[in-house]
Amino acid sequence: MDVHWLEQTSADLPAADDWLSAGEAVRLSGMRFAKRRADWRLGRWTAKRAVSFYLNLPVERGALAHMEIRPAPGGAPEVSFGNERAPVTISISHRGDRAACAVGQAAPPACLLLGCDLEIVEPRSDAFATDYFTAEEQRLVAQASPADRWRLLALLWSGKESVLKALREGLRLDTRSVVVDPFTGQASGADDWRPLRAHHDGLIFHGWWRQSDNLIRTMVASPASASPLIAIPTV
Repeated sequence: MDVHWLEQTSADLPAADDWLSAGEAVRLSGMRFAKRRADWRLGRWTAKRAVSFYLNLPVERGALAHMEIRPAPGGAPEVSFGNERAPVTISISHRGDRAACAVGQAAPPACLLLGCDLEIVEPRSDAFATDYFTAEEQRLVAQASPADRWRLLALLWSGKESVLKALREGLRLDTRSVVVDPFTGQASGADDWRPLRAHHDGLIFHGWWRQSDNLIRTMVASPASASPLIAIPTV
């Protein structure tokens, strides 16, 4: 199963909102806080473009307005054209001025669970690992060299976030109910995606992670997918 990955930054985002559907425009108008509005717009823009590339649809702003990304009852994003659900599963993440979207096929008989996350590598307190990580994960952190510790903390946390999104639960679930193992193999392909594995209540997720600059990217899927195919926008 293939999963496609697209990242966009605030510099890619149009100033106008003519690429939003009518329902999305109404939802945006009800958001009070500027940061929430900015994150939401960038996430929707990235997701709409990712879905268009994946389905080989036009990516012009007018065409994107015919697509709507609505929250499911649990809050996870779902894609529709009018009243018809698109045959895709998506996951959206944003951090700072960057957003990412992972997209895969959701047509029967497949039932794809998919989650993605972006996380900045930055110092975190000892209490962070104690509060959110399992004993097994805390041992991994304790064994890491000082130079690798912050990256490992970001990677484990990002992997958990991806799994919780794939489960369509988010932080409603205890993060310690997800166990992440990031040391499961070598990098794959020119994009340096490395495999990881995670499990929750007997359900195994196979995933991938990579780092460039100070940003960790993770993606998990069930059933397993090949390393994500990175979409490169041409317009």
